[in-house]
Formats: sequence, C-alpha cells, structure tokens
Amino acid sequence: MIIPLANRLQKVEEYYFSKKLQEIRKMNAAGLDVINLGIGSPDMPPAPQVVDALSHSAGQPQNHGYQPYRGTAELRLAISQWYQQVYGVVLDTDRQILPLIGSKEGIFHISMAFLNPGDKVLIPDPGYPGYAGTTKLVGAVPVSYPLDPANNWQPDWEFLDSIDTDQVRIMWINYPHMPTGALASQQTFARLVRWCENKRILLCHDNPYSLILNPQQPLSLHAIPGALKVGLELNSLSKGHQMAGWRVGMLTGNSAYIDAVVQVKSNIDSGMFKGIQDAAIEALQVAPTWHQAQDGVYKHRRALVQQLMDLIGCRYETNTAGLFVWGKIPEGQEVVSFADRILQEARVFIVPGLVFGDQGNQYVRASLCVHETRIKEAINRIKKLKNTIEA
Repeated sequence: MIIPLANRLQKVEEYYFSKKLQEIRKMNAAGLDVINLGIGSPDMPPAPQVVDALSHSAGQPQNHGYQPYRGTAELRLAISQWYQQVYGVVLDTDRQILPLIGSKEGIFHISMAFLNPGDKVLIPDPGYPGYAGTTKLVGAVPVSYPLDPANNWQPDWEFLDSIDTDQVRIMWINYPHMPTGALASQQTFARLVRWCENKRILLCHDNPYSLILNPQQPLSLHAIPGALKVGLELNSLSKGHQMAGWRVGMLTGNSAYIDAVVQVKSNIDSGMFKGIQDAAIEALQVAPTWHQAQDGVYKHRRALVQQLMDLIGCRYETNTAGLFVWGKIPEGQEVVSFADRILQEARVFIVPGLVFGDQGNQYVRASLCVHETRIKEAINRIKKLKNTIEA
C-alpha cells in the first residue's frame, strides 16, 4: 500500500466469522467437507409470492432508477401495518419508520448519528459483535455490561446501577437475545426505558428474531409506555422472512431520531432497489401459516441440534427463541480448544461463545440454518468421534 491504514482500523479486527469461514473454505477445498453449524444465514427461500413480486417489479422499466432515501411510501405503510399486526404498535408511517439496506447498516448509521469520539456505549455481554465493532469504528468506547445467566440472561442491574454513565450515549439491547435465545418481558423493557430516561441514554433495541420459535407473543420495545421518547428499534426481514441476502431492514422510533439517521444514511447510499422494496411489501403480508411452517422446520432441526449438544456434553435451555442453540460446555474444558477440536476431528463447526464476549466463556453456539440431513450427519460424526475417544 502507498498510504497507511486509517487509525480506526487499529481498533478493530476482521470479523470473526469472516476469518473462520476462510478457514472452512480451505478445509472444504482440501476435501474435508465441513458441516457449518456456525452461521445464522437462513437456508430456506422466502415465500414464493415474494420472489414473484421481485421478478414482476424488476420487469418494470421505471423501477430501475434511484429510489427515495426514506424508502417508498408503500413500503413504509406495509411496515406500519406489520408492526400493528405483529406487535400491536401504531407507528406514524411518514415520520417514525425508515427502511434500511439491512439492520446491520442501521447499527452503523445510529452510531454515526449520535456518537462523538470518546463517548461511551453500553454493549451486552454476551452479544452481537457488531455493536462493539461499530462503536470502535466511529471513535467511541464500548463498555460491556454483563447479562445474568442465572436470571435468563437479563441485564445485571447491580452492575448497571454501579457504573458512571455520564459519558454513555447509547445502550444496545437485543431480545430475543442472540446468541442465547433468551426472551425479555415487558417488565424488563419497562425498567430499561425508565433507567435510560433517567440517565439520558438512547436505548437501541435490535429485534430480528421475534418471529422465530418464539414461545411468547412477539414483543416490540415500542409497546412500552415512554419508549418512543428514549428508544429506537431495529428490525429485519433477514431471519423471520428468510431474506438475509436481500438486505432489508427497518428502523422505527421518534421522528427526531429518525431524521438524524436520515442525515447519515442519505450521504452513504442512494436508496434501495424498487424491486426489493416491492418484494418486502409482499413478505410483510405473508400469512401466519407460512411462518408456522417455517417454525415447524426449525423446531425439528432444533431437536436434532439439541441431540448434538447432548453428545458433546453441553447443557442448554429449551424455552428460547431464534435460530440457535446455546450450550454450556462440560466443566474443565477451554471453550476455543473445545470448539476447534470438534472442527478438526469431526469436521463440524460450532462457535465458541467467547466470540460474543467474556460472559460467553464456557458456552458454544450452534445454528439451525442447516438442512436436517446435514445435522444428522454431524451427529453421526460426533458419535464416531466419541466412540474413538472412548475405545
């Protein structure tokens, strides 16, 4: 390179899954056939009418130009109707909804809109690595707050009440939680809203898993009185609608916050392709029976992944939502070595929980986004490995 890297890149590493997938590709190229239970990328297609809507819209000559930065009025209306149907939340179609090119984009836009260098951000531990990575990229400081495994991975309130929050500007939360699958109650959300209002902290809820294997009524932060004053919510069609590669997300909340994010977003992209917006409208209108059918597939896969967890000696919770099984490894094991041994000797990739924070030590995560025949093959490989060890 003829110029040095930006200083901000010294604060972040290449995304763990980016590096690990390169290793897996090399193993596959060598003929080792790794079964990848690490990534939450849905392997089933969206509803057929969604694909049809994309095809039809792409065939219209007028749909290939630049689109509005705030998305089409029709898509915002569809999001508003979906929020009311799924969460019982009424949102202003024009002022409180912003379609995004994936909710991951929204994490960056929010951070750019509200953080200055040196500001602090509360990051859940364990939690999605993108919160901390984005915080560092914009020059802010991530502050991990522990989630309590003894209390179903809810925030550790004793810790939160003990810290100095003068420089904290944003708090990230995520329920149903990734990677644990834990659910939050209205009581937890209400307490978070009150706490953030008192501390003058922007509460940002990342909510992509609420439609998947959820044993309770899907919950939006906006259903809590006062939440619109202090909170934003990201949502996504990637997981619940099987559209991860389509990159369709949404940000909802107070119009002043939305306007600030638009200031950032309008300087970065030039709108979402009209065909994808039209397909997203169709996706938001799919019948509940379609979602029930997807859950049926995931329920069967989860039972198989739980069998795999049993074989490797992991303990796990069953009253969870989302696309993963989160298992506690046997006592006396080191989690990275534990996961790497399974990868190298059984050619099955599961994720060491330390990727998601210090609280993930002693845990591993396995994905449900793999066909059941491959999960069964992974189980057979683990059985053979156990038999070899025990022989």
